[in-house]
Amino acid sequence: MDLFDKCNAFNAYCEATKKKGVYPYFHEITSMQHSEVTIGGRRTIMLGSNNYMGLTSDPRVIEAARDALAKYGTGCSGSRFLNGTLSLHIRLEKEIAEFTGFEDVMTFSTGFQTNLGILSAICGRGDYVLFDRANHASLVDAARLSFAKTVKYGHNDTADLEAKLKEIPEDAAKLIVVDGVFSMEGDLADLPRIVPLAKKYKCRLMVDDSHGLGVMGANGRGAAEYFGLEKDVDILMGTFSKSFASLGGFMAAPAGVINYCRHASRPFIFSASMPPANAAAALAALEIIRTEKWRLKKVLDNADYLRSGLQKLGLPAGDSLAPIVPVRTYGDERTFAVTRALLDEGVYVNPVISPAVPEGDALLRTSCTATHTREQLDFALEGFKKVFARFPYVKDENAFVIGKLFTK
Repeated sequence: MDLFDKCNAFNAYCEATKKKGVYPYFHEITSMQHSEVTIGGRRTIMLGSNNYMGLTSDPRVIEAARDALAKYGTGCSGSRFLNGTLSLHIRLEKEIAEFTGFEDVMTFSTGFQTNLGILSAICGRGDYVLFDRANHASLVDAARLSFAKTVKYGHNDTADLEAKLKEIPEDAAKLIVVDGVFSMEGDLADLPRIVPLAKKYKCRLMVDDSHGLGVMGANGRGAAEYFGLEKDVDILMGTFSKSFASLGGFMAAPAGVINYCRHASRPFIFSASMPPANAAAALAALEIIRTEKWRLKKVLDNADYLRSGLQKLGLPAGDSLAPIVPVRTYGDERTFAVTRALLDEGVYVNPVISPAVPEGDALLRTSCTATHTREQLDFALEGFKKVFARFPYVKDENAFVIGKLFTK
């Protein structure tokens, strides 16, 4: 067998999907990321973005990035460990620490890299990582890189988590890792039950709140704030590519842990630092999130409006509390066909199939921003009405299936 055989087989499937006109990826957007965008020269309502606060096109964020570009240049030409630390990075870390209530913060160049950098530094052989099965793919790879023993438990199944904890030696170092808001389904980690288990079994707790920061809690500090459990989280991970309208990620933790990771995290030490414009954009977005609290209410109100509208159409839109509103479609090819039809109606959604969700449980991932208008959401709901009149909802994982896009 040749090494490239898998590539050829996959490419054949892609071509078959393109011939059917339902290939769902790499659509070219020719405008700013906003509540509506331009695709193929047409107005398209954007229900597939993580721009929850609607700040990627905010003039204040753009101006901050432009000013930093003029002052610091286009990049840092090195890692934070050596020549790549700017005054902007230091200020951003201090501001995030103040916002989250942690002693210290360190920033990374991407969110994926942040999770790799945290777990690979904190955990090692002989340690245990307790892992929700619905955690983000970056956490999956981070756990592998750490060389710790990964123990998976059922999604938000705290009874299963406790059963797994009972099997681990009492004196072993243990870390429970969980998404604050799960990125595909939009549900929240059951922190009110997880926190007591972490204390009972002497575990540390890490929350990846990439999709919760900015939108959950009275001040937008995420799932832990929403549940009133901020002081019970040992490590908080967040990204700047969603509510903070930029790129990069951060780790918030006790000062001694941060200092250790600054000297031990290979993804941090051996990667170039965040470009100045990105750091400045994140700082500007953070200030807006702090001061314009109406955005927190508006994004959740918009999500409630969209969710309710989809449910009135008879669609399984779920009951998530976050701006993420999933619509189950089950079969891969049915999901692709519906995604294409919605785009033709001027509505952009994300098709999500295995391995991002369990096989046979594909969905459309929709999400709202604070800047969506009711007119835009009504336009989108009308598009859903038209499309699902053509593709009636049935729980049939074999509907439209011509093959599997990914293999586990």
